[in-house]
Amino acid sequence: MKKKFVIDTNVILHDSSCVFHFEDNDVIIPITVIEELDAFKRGRDQIHFNAREFIRFLDQFRGDKIINGGENLGEGRGKILILTNYGDDPDVKQAFVEYKPDHRILSAALHLKKSKKREKIIVVSKDVNLRLKAKSLGLEAQDYYTDKIEDIEKLYRGLRLIEGFPPDAIDRLYRDSEVPLAETDIQDTIPNEYFILRNNNKSALAYYNPMTKMLQHVEKGMAYGIKPRNAEQTFALHALMNSDAPLVTLSGKAGTGKTLLALAAALERRKVYKQIYLARPIVALSNKDLGYLPGDVEAKLDPYMQPLYDNLGVIKNQFKESDRNYLRIQEMLDSDKLLIAPLAFIRGRSLNNIYFIVDEAQNLTPHEVKTIITRAGEGTKVVFNGDPYQIDTPYLDSRSTGLSYLIDRMKGQPLYAHVTMQKGERSELAELASDLL
Repeated sequence: MKKKFVIDTNVILHDSSCVFHFEDNDVIIPITVIEELDAFKRGRDQIHFNAREFIRFLDQFRGDKIINGGENLGEGRGKILILTNYGDDPDVKQAFVEYKPDHRILSAALHLKKSKKREKIIVVSKDVNLRLKAKSLGLEAQDYYTDKIEDIEKLYRGLRLIEGFPPDAIDRLYRDSEVPLAETDIQDTIPNEYFILRNNNKSALAYYNPMTKMLQHVEKGMAYGIKPRNAEQTFALHALMNSDAPLVTLSGKAGTGKTLLALAAALERRKVYKQIYLARPIVALSNKDLGYLPGDVEAKLDPYMQPLYDNLGVIKNQFKESDRNYLRIQEMLDSDKLLIAPLAFIRGRSLNNIYFIVDEAQNLTPHEVKTIITRAGEGTKVVFNGDPYQIDTPYLDSRSTGLSYLIDRMKGQPLYAHVTMQKGERSELAELASDLL
């Protein structure tokens, strides 16, 4: 049966190319959606860029064909149609008293269902409330699945525990620092994958080096006064310091040390890079809301950047106030060698020879993650930190967040390393709260 997908505004704001991902089915854009997009034309965030991009895409179609009958989207694809000839459906008006764009979109879908009885009408929205409303009216509704991973529980962890590893191979790892992978029983290895190797009272930490095809020993190191407290942190620090892995992701619950280790590694490697760039998305309050705070742009953003300063404070406190390492951090901040800024200012930049840390990456869409990575120039290392289960944006979940999507798609690439961190080290109280509450 031919399908017609009625697209909600938030799908376009999430992915401006969404209309090309419905195979040979038709895509319907209610005129209400065009009206809503008009409010997002101005701004520096990704949603504003997507709104402008989609409006420009529609503008390429000349005449009234896109309204009367629809325009072809290309070979193997259906048509795109802007639906204008619909009113407020009586069923919608009876069910929902409030007049709002969401209800106008539902009216458009019901209009199609009643007039196109031989075709399947499906509402596509990132808004779960709109999907529930659509279902209550007898409409089929679904999320936008194109950039959603299948199963978060099967997401690549980046590390494995191997029990019964040959004790002589463990001894050889300590003696020679590496063992040919072909001489081990480890199967289905992934580039830069980490291993905890055990055999009774013997154990070792190792990772698979895709360039040498060797299983190499991972030693417990230190970065700018910060020592890893467990195997996961040891692996994370190794990945952060590994120049052969210019893309690193660290995922895990609060208190596992993701941001602290990334900052410490960046400071330790400061001589290799011309700048350390720390960024995080501004979530919860939009740019408009930031305007209510007093002061200039820096003063408005400081509350949102404070967690990064807190982690810098932890690193500084490893040293005495007179210590050179303590003083160097403030010097780097003053000279912009160490720069803390929101992600909104990243578009259009080319980042060469920079250690770029993105905190709270679970609040980014897959397209935003792609935009950031494509900014990376020669000699740049990009690190994404976040917890896929602690999302603050309304239209993302653990399966559709850019962090999960990145881990799923980059798995197996020689330039990429990932570590899932589960053991909290912030404090015993923080660990208890994270596990029980």
